[in-house]
Amino acid sequence: MKIKAHSIVLAASMLVLYACGNESDTPLSTPTSGNTNISVDESYQPIIESQVNTFEGIYERADIDASYKPEGEVIKDLLNDSTRIAIISRELTADEVAIIKQNQRIPRSTKIAIDAIALITNPNNPDSLLTLDEVKNIFNGRVKDWSELERSTGSGEITIVFDNNNSSTARYVRDSLTTDQKLPQNTFAAKSHQALIDYVAENENALGVIGVNWISDLDDTTAMSFLNRIKVVGISEDPAPLTTGSFYQPYQAYIAQQVYPLRRNLYVISTEGRTGLGTGFASFLGGDQGQRMILKSGLVPATMPVRVIGLRN
Repeated sequence: MKIKAHSIVLAASMLVLYACGNESDTPLSTPTSGNTNISVDESYQPIIESQVNTFEGIYERADIDASYKPEGEVIKDLLNDSTRIAIISRELTADEVAIIKQNQRIPRSTKIAIDAIALITNPNNPDSLLTLDEVKNIFNGRVKDWSELERSTGSGEITIVFDNNNSSTARYVRDSLTTDQKLPQNTFAAKSHQALIDYVAENENALGVIGVNWISDLDDTTAMSFLNRIKVVGISEDPAPLTTGSFYQPYQAYIAQQVYPLRRNLYVISTEGRTGLGTGFASFLGGDQGQRMILKSGLVPATMPVRVIGLRN
């Protein structure tokens, strides 16, 4: 009888371990070991890929499966509990928090970086300096041709290009730069960042909208290949700038000084119920090594100061 009872207990224990082992944060998972899946806004694929590779290199027993998707798909993954770690450029809304709490989860948000939206044009386009008012007029559909800009020396119907209709860049423009949260008819989605760059590089009248992380890391060969094919637009918040010194590109120092206007924050959202591998990776992103990697990538780390060096003649 004792042997039979022992066998029943052992079998029950194995079933419990098996069931728990199929959750995204299993009992076998620790902050530095096990496996977990995370959903990431594809605007941040370059930096998060580097972070994941570094983390897994340090902690050999850690296995992080990162899925890079449009922002809307990342939010869906978090709400339906198919992931418990999400990396996105906004905090959750009250309705989204309520849905997660209905699933007996408590979301925790940590700001890990300050990011920016970059506007890019064809190298042959002479109009690479825009005021913020002009940018808003383009995205509101009030300016449809390059010749309608005050300082323009070019002409041609503007074509606005996003990576994806459901992307965080499109959502940022709708929320921050348009009056009725609709995009004009001269807008289309290229379906990927590579396709967006290709289109802008091949069409003189295109205006591309891209997360600055794709072009900010000057040590990254992909970013450099992109920069060699496009121009990055400088933007001025002054409606009537007198000099070109009032225009700023999305360089790290200008993002940190808050003089480049199209800024946004980067957050890691965790709904893990305990301290598992996802929580360990989130801590790594906000810790010293993760923040140094963000600094190197050209974004502004949330917890590490950025030195701005002035050069004198």
